[in-house]
Amino acid sequence: MRALLPYLTLYKRHKWMLTLGIVLAIVTLLASIGLLTLSGWFLSASAVAGVAGIYSFNYMLPAAGVRGAAIVRTAGRYFERLVSHDATFRVLQHLRIYTFSKLLPLSPSGLARYRQGELLNRVVADVDTLDHLYLRVISPLVGAFAVIVVVTLGLSVLDVTLAATLGGIMLLTLLIIPPIFYLAGKRNGQNLTHLRGLYRQQLTAWLQGQAELTLFSASERYRAQMENTELQWHDAQRRQSELTALSQVLMLLVGGVAVLMMLWMASGGVGGNSQPGALIALFVFCALAAFEALAPVTGAFQHLGQVIASALRISELTGQPPEVIFPQGDAAAPAQIALALREVCFSYPGQAQRALEAVSFQAAPGEHIAILGRTGCGKSTLLQLLTRAWDPQRGEILLNERPLGTLGEATLRRSIGVVPQRVHLFSATLRDNLLLAAPDADDEALAAMLRRVGLEKLLDGSGLNGWLGEGGRQLSGGELRRLAIARALLHDAPLLLLDEPTEGLDAATESQILELLAEVMRGKTVLMVTHRLRGLARFDRIIVMDNGQIIEQGNHADLLACRGRYYQFKQSL
Repeated sequence: MRALLPYLTLYKRHKWMLTLGIVLAIVTLLASIGLLTLSGWFLSASAVAGVAGIYSFNYMLPAAGVRGAAIVRTAGRYFERLVSHDATFRVLQHLRIYTFSKLLPLSPSGLARYRQGELLNRVVADVDTLDHLYLRVISPLVGAFAVIVVVTLGLSVLDVTLAATLGGIMLLTLLIIPPIFYLAGKRNGQNLTHLRGLYRQQLTAWLQGQAELTLFSASERYRAQMENTELQWHDAQRRQSELTALSQVLMLLVGGVAVLMMLWMASGGVGGNSQPGALIALFVFCALAAFEALAPVTGAFQHLGQVIASALRISELTGQPPEVIFPQGDAAAPAQIALALREVCFSYPGQAQRALEAVSFQAAPGEHIAILGRTGCGKSTLLQLLTRAWDPQRGEILLNERPLGTLGEATLRRSIGVVPQRVHLFSATLRDNLLLAAPDADDEALAAMLRRVGLEKLLDGSGLNGWLGEGGRQLSGGELRRLAIARALLHDAPLLLLDEPTEGLDAATESQILELLAEVMRGKTVLMVTHRLRGLARFDRIIVMDNGQIIEQGNHADLLACRGRYYQFKQSL
């Protein structure tokens, strides 16, 4: 239960809406009980009065009460659903924001050990499961307690013994049956959450790895494994449904016993009246309606196992301390940046070999530097340290002679523009994807930037309202790179980091991208990571890395003259 406490505190933000939903639920339950109780008594009293009592029996007041209870029940149910679901959706929205705010500082170090499918399941499905906490646990339980109190107090006006008996049976039912079925369904609920996450993880991996699985003839085997997980998931769902059915049967049985007891006790007299007449029907129908109101409670605690399991999975993810902590404070980005690395050493968690070993160099404001080397030599790791995705274990990184770790996150993000090797696009419009880099930019500025990077054809048709789709699949590799450059330029940071900007492009497109970069990077400090040699003569300096160390640096002509590693690379073309 302790796992739910952090999420219960989030409910305080919407406490008035949630409380209103519970109040409306209680009003609706009481209206339902009142409707059946009053109707049963009215019909019985009318039959007892007969034709002879047509002038002495008040038909109008009970009839009005029946109509009023029916109207209150209908209106109460509508507004209860409206308010409760609106409040639940608001809580889920807040919970998602809370979860993402906890996840962002963990990226990439704290999330590296999780697969994409597992992360997706925890952030989406597990968060959605927490809506059961209010709709299926808290609201039904509070409503049930309110019903017991009101029904007991109301019936005690007529007969204290009968009221206490019915109230005691209902209270014992509420205190005994839900915990029993919680214990019975706890393990299965946790298993349901686990199997749901496992299946979605396997499904995501199967969809993403179709080409590789087919190539190595492993698709059928992987599909069989996934189907086996699905069968186990269905079996767990079946057991959950059986428990739900059993709880409902038990509730009907207890309710039937209570109705028979009310019939037997009321027939002996009500409130000292040995001839209770229609009051017998009142107590019988009240007991019947009250246990119908308690029916949702039996299944409430069955969902609690899933809710707790989901809460634990989310807490396991969000409860990790971030590897990188930014100081508080904000400042404007400088106009130019001088970069310095001094004896920087870094190794990834769990790996003995260092990714970077005593790396030192300086970049003057406006200097363009290409970082060259084979795959795995530490080039991309170096860029990740500059963006503080990780912190070095030794050495320091300075921006304008200020340690990188003393900059606030907002200041650092405004100071650095990144063109990643893998361009991330959201399933949204072209405008939305560009505004990520410059939220205040108008349509004219966005269109001008697209023309500047050679993407004017994207303005045809729907223009900035054009839908890019998931990952921008309708765009070519060159267009994706240009779009990433457009975003980096819209961000207008003085330090620009390029990670393999021409990877996977044909020679003609690569030349176009390099010419574009040479034009748009004037005045900015630039570090471009690459393992390709085309266009490096344009750079002020070339740094050659190997095994996490700098083995050569200089301009294009000097490195060719010294006949070192860079010369060997050129000769091998």
